Amino acid sequence: MDIALRRLTVSANHGVLWFGIGAVGVLAGGRYRRAALRGVTSLAMASFVSNSVVKPLVGRRRPDAQRTSIARRVGKVPWTSSFPSGHSASAAAFATGAALEFPTAGLILGPLAGAVAYSRVHVGVHYRSDALVGMAIGAAMAIVGRRLWPVRPYSAAAMAPGSAPALPGGRGMSIVINAAAGTADGTREALSELLPGAEFVEWDPTTEELSDVVPKDVLAIGVAGGDGTVASVAGLAEELGLPLAVFPRGTLNHFAVALALEGDADTVSAIESGTSGQVDLATINGTPFLNTASIGGYPELVRRRDRLSHRMGKWPAAAYALYRTLRHHSPMDLEIDGKRMPIWVVFVGNGPYRPRGLAPAWRDDLHTGLLDVQYLRADVPLARTKAILFSFLGLVERSKVFGSLEVPDVTIASHDGPLPAAHDGEITDPVETIELAISNRLTVYHG
Repeated sequence: MDIALRRLTVSANHGVLWFGIGAVGVLAGGRYRRAALRGVTSLAMASFVSNSVVKPLVGRRRPDAQRTSIARRVGKVPWTSSFPSGHSASAAAFATGAALEFPTAGLILGPLAGAVAYSRVHVGVHYRSDALVGMAIGAAMAIVGRRLWPVRPYSAAAMAPGSAPALPGGRGMSIVINAAAGTADGTREALSELLPGAEFVEWDPTTEELSDVVPKDVLAIGVAGGDGTVASVAGLAEELGLPLAVFPRGTLNHFAVALALEGDADTVSAIESGTSGQVDLATINGTPFLNTASIGGYPELVRRRDRLSHRMGKWPAAAYALYRTLRHHSPMDLEIDGKRMPIWVVFVGNGPYRPRGLAPAWRDDLHTGLLDVQYLRADVPLARTKAILFSFLGLVERSKVFGSLEVPDVTIASHDGPLPAAHDGEITDPVETIELAISNRLTVYHG
């Protein structure tokens, strides 16, 4: 026991244990990645509060090393204040933060965090009260972090009742695969093993019309791709009155996440059981989109990201593109439903998005019949700085820098000449007037 606790307490020095677990979560992706990122963020907050704020204020002496048996000691006693235990604060913060995002993780991380906290007492470098208060600080910082960065729900968003046939083995379904994607061959092979009765169609959006390659005598249409490909196929499914099945293959897969489809197994289960609902389908100048549309810096960000991603990878390219876009972007002279003003960026969601502010991330309801129009005003001093601050504090709705509308349709006119728009990761040709609306409802298989 002495050996195990010594090794455990040393492994948690400088948060190495938790950063290692976090790295595994990031590599695993999906829910594990979000749990890891929330855990590490909570740890950073707790470490700052306990080590840089509380310790200097209290200045408690460490326990006398001579009172701890040699078998338990870890070497030189730290010189910093004993109260509170920074190791305990970091452990509790990481475990609580990760569990808020992924509750099952708490079953493993909770006892591990408790063991780390106890190990600090066992090896004689802290009093019990140091460890207990440290854990309280860590848990509190994780809960405060949830207020600043809300936890996204993992259940499917609300939908209207829908009816779709159960298709064992995928019989009666045609699945569209984007032939231009580099993973097209692997996608077809993987899905054909899961749904041997399905028919597969490869579609090259640069040379073919989607309606020309999809059979009309099928019972349902599936699509394997990112949000842009999914939106294109969704438009055809709605036109034909067929249910849609989504196999997430993109970078973010916002629509699949809203349907609680985290992988192929979830989609296959929904297809074979017929679990379905109806969601709103929005359009931008007649083109369908399922998640969001935007005007302003985002289209330029997407162009820069796509231009650089083959050289530096998608995520580094996205970060660099964001920096360049924020540095060089100028306000736009726009008119939104007859109200003219200078605006930095316009966000339009297919349904109300949460949280409000610069980083709307999820929808609780996919059948409201409303567009969520949010915009950042440029006629307010320090608008972007204030936007970041209010978004971080969760006080967007009390600020004057954001405007918002929830309407079934909206017209946005540019007085700066033609402007491009982005929708579900795709870029439109520049136009002076952009019309957005909720056009119809689409039946989808969901988790």
